Amino acid sequence: MATTHLPILDFVASNYRNFNSRATRDALYAYWDHIREGGRMYWAVAGAMSSAQLGISLAPAIRAGLVHGLSVTGANLEESLFRLVAHHGYKDFPEYRYFTKQDDTRILKQRMRRVTDTSIPEDEAFRAVEKILVPMWKRATKNGDRRFWHEYFYELVLSIPKSKYQGNPEECWLLAAAKAKLPMVVPGHEDSTFGNIFASHVKFNECSANIVKSGIEYMANLYDDYKAMAKGKGVGFFQIGGGIAGDFPICVVPSIKYDLQETARPWAYFCQISDSTTSYGSYSGATPNEKITWDKLTERTPMFVVESDATIVAPLMLQALLECKANPKAADAIIKASRAETKKSLARSR
Repeated sequence: MATTHLPILDFVASNYRNFNSRATRDALYAYWDHIREGGRMYWAVAGAMSSAQLGISLAPAIRAGLVHGLSVTGANLEESLFRLVAHHGYKDFPEYRYFTKQDDTRILKQRMRRVTDTSIPEDEAFRAVEKILVPMWKRATKNGDRRFWHEYFYELVLSIPKSKYQGNPEECWLLAAAKAKLPMVVPGHEDSTFGNIFASHVKFNECSANIVKSGIEYMANLYDDYKAMAKGKGVGFFQIGGGIAGDFPICVVPSIKYDLQETARPWAYFCQISDSTTSYGSYSGATPNEKITWDKLTERTPMFVVESDATIVAPLMLQALLECKANPKAADAIIKASRAETKKSLARSR
């Protein structure tokens, strides 16, 4: 099956046969089916994926038309920006599992904020961006402007001169999303460093809380974005992690149906990459079938769960999808052969 132009797709087709690797392979194939047929894909990104440099693979995927909308945490939004302007200031700690409390106290004194095995530099990231973003908020307060949280970051990242870049701009997913004007929601944006900074300026009466549109307004706007994206072959849902980044946007379908009392096409695809196990009342670890009972998915929705580390699985899938986009005929041939082999294997097991 070797194909020099599609090494990652060929590797997945040849090696990913069982367990989570099979789920990864099948989710990848179905993602490509959906895109190839003209469908769209909406991403929900939780966890510290921006600090983990997901932009290396996500930014090219956005530019290639493999991602059509985003729901991200406030932390992922701002940390994509930090990787662009403060990349050289990051420090890595590969032996973090063996750290003591004293080790982390030393990191604090170095004005670093550890995120698992890496860390964000306080002064080069938070404080440097603060000098740009706070005046934007104050101008909006003075002018009576109101915008969504991500719109301030879109304006900011597009206005930064290239001389200020430390990270590779081709690897900044926020920059790619801003240039593509992707629809976005940032549910619970208050729960982020800049959410806290904004709250402090509201407390000091330096900024009005009204300059940022609310989460309710995000959902009201998502109704229209979803209807637009769901035209044609529909829109799929690709979720990293759990929590509000996933639960907020996926609810748009039942809300359109029950609250607006309008027709809503179901999500056309669902895949979640998560290391959360099914537990009592856990959204992050809930199986896709549970979402059927909430009318978010249907029994006909292609559903996949990959119980693994998203920093391993997501870049692999995205790179394979980029190969598919660049060489669709070769990709279709590999996938067709792989599916035929799987079909034979299943026939033997009956």
